This record gives sequence, structure tokens and C-alpha cells, in this order.
Amino acid sequence: MIDKKLIGYEFKTVTLPVEEGRLRFVAKAIGEKNPIYSDLKAAKSAGHPTLPAPPTFVFMLEVDAVDLQDLVQLFGCNLGQLLHGEQGFVYHAAVYAGDRISVKKKVVDIYDKKNGKLEFILTKNDFINQDGVKVAETTTNYVIRN
Repeated sequence: MIDKKLIGYEFKTVTLPVEEGRLRFVAKAIGEKNPIYSDLKAAKSAGHPTLPAPPTFVFMLEVDAVDLQDLVQLFGCNLGQLLHGEQGFVYHAAVYAGDRISVKKKVVDIYDKKNGKLEFILTKNDFINQDGVKVAETTTNYVIRN
């Protein structure tokens, strides 16, 4: 069983760059057809200062901010047991190419189901840009199969 003392645990805050090339790559990978996500001229014509991040891009920053091996060590499981269960997004402001986003991740709940065969770790993640503006927040539910 995961130690419930981990509730409240705060991961190290990591600041990551939002790169124009990566935004284009993600837009292409998810099949985004709106040109504002890949064409700078289209983005500026639509009133954006530069390329905006496609929807759910902040999840990639969350993944980049925490080493997977550190995560399984903290949770006391092995990689084969760990699943991504659910993701929720709340957006407060746009994320743009050239931004530097600080990712703050915290364990907010731990619970189990099926008499401990499934354990759930709920994290809250805040994404704050270089100007101190919270641009997004996510919740991530990890599942450990015992």
C-alpha cells in the first residue's frame, strides 16, 4: 500500500521552455488542422503574439517535469504496475512559443479500490508562466495495479 503520508508531497518545481518547433510538432502529431498552431503568420493574423500551444500541450510539460523513475520510486511500485488513469484540464491563459513555464506538482489524494488491488494517486499541477501568471492547472490520476 502506498503511504498516505505522501499526501501533500510537493515535487521539485521545474521550469521548461515552450519551443516553437515543438508546438508545430505536437500540432501535427495530434492532427490539429487550425493553422494558428503551426503557421506564425496565421497566428499573428488571429491576434496572437506568436504560436499558441495546442490544447493539452501542458500535459507534455507535466510529463517532462518529473522523471518517471523518480515517480515509481516515490510510489514504491515498478513501472509495469503504473498506469495513467485520468487527466483534467483548466485553462486560465494562453501558452505561447517563447514562454517559460514552471510546473508545480503536488500529491493531493491517495486511495484504493478493490481491497487494495488498485491504488490511486491524485496530483494537482499548476503551470505558471515567466510573468507569474497561472496559465493552466491539471489533475492527474495515476493507478497502481497490485
